[in-house]
Amino acid sequence: MTRPADAAGASYAGGIAMTGVTVRYRGTVALDAFCLEVAAGSIMALIGPSGCGKTTALRAVAGFVRPDAGRIAIAGRDVTGLPPAARDIGMVVQSYALFPHMSVVENVAFGLRARGQPGPAVRARVAECLALVGMDGFADRLPRQLSGGQQQRVAIARALAIRPQVLLLDEPLSALDAPIRRAMLDELAALHRDLPGLTVLYVTHDQGEALTLASRIAILCGGRKLAEGPSQALYRRPPNRFAAEFLGQANLLEVAVEGRVLGGMATVRLGDTRLKVPDADIAGARALLCLRPHDITLADASAACSAACNLLPAELRMVHWQGERHLLELCVAGQTLRVSLPPLRMPPAPGTSLALRFAPDDATLLPHEPG
Repeated sequence: MTRPADAAGASYAGGIAMTGVTVRYRGTVALDAFCLEVAAGSIMALIGPSGCGKTTALRAVAGFVRPDAGRIAIAGRDVTGLPPAARDIGMVVQSYALFPHMSVVENVAFGLRARGQPGPAVRARVAECLALVGMDGFADRLPRQLSGGQQQRVAIARALAIRPQVLLLDEPLSALDAPIRRAMLDELAALHRDLPGLTVLYVTHDQGEALTLASRIAILCGGRKLAEGPSQALYRRPPNRFAAEFLGQANLLEVAVEGRVLGGMATVRLGDTRLKVPDADIAGARALLCLRPHDITLADASAACSAACNLLPAELRMVHWQGERHLLELCVAGQTLRVSLPPLRMPPAPGTSLALRFAPDDATLLPHEPG
């Protein structure tokens, strides 16, 4: 879809800073001295299990939750004590929250009229925002006459109409069917390209959404931030067990660290097999070897190992067909390992001895933590 450029796009400029924010609900700590910085014009995703505090963090930025301690700033301005309407933010929630008795035009115009904008300016801005989200042909419809994806586009247009510095998205796609979710992710990415100065804080329980859309991801648990970083780097090099397991699928194998070698590599032992992996600042002789299922391939059992690969003997337990992939469950030195492969014409039978191959750079050493 081709969108018109937003004439006021340059006015979208403002980062978010949360410093030591603590929120309690009836004595229960929902956010614990939480700190987060979102650069102006970037998309930050907050992910984590239910009850981890990600929605509380979003609502604190919006002004719907008053922190017990800490400071919240938008574009360098302290907004901790300001009401939502004074924070220059737009917000979209999973339930759309459109006014059912108002048309699409009236819904999008609501915030502008509440701010006392003159009629001609309201009409021009509403038309601009509806075109921006591809809903300019639905101006006179009521929300009940729209699909879920269309309603969410209207909700986004309404949030953008007031030209906020920050757009807050609280699981905006979770109520949509999978094909519509994928389409809406593409739409949100395209929208941000059209409005590169808009800062987006995106709360989701879907790791795929976070990896697809966000430039940075923060992982929360128990009201605290356990990991944060650029999306690809956080996926490729998770800093701890929780981040590795929560952000995508991961094999976590207990290994013994034997020593460091030249070139920033380390030698570890998994059962009777020695492997070379990138070195890490791991205290003690035990560590976890993190391998993503799609980074492992099958190898000829008689193949010789080289510096460019690691070979690992394994015994096949189960084969699961998943349409576009085959998932193999194997036993390696008494531990379970899962491998995701393109469809196999003749999958091996359970009990077959196999050799696995992976590149050293595709592995990550993590501190040893019990599962």
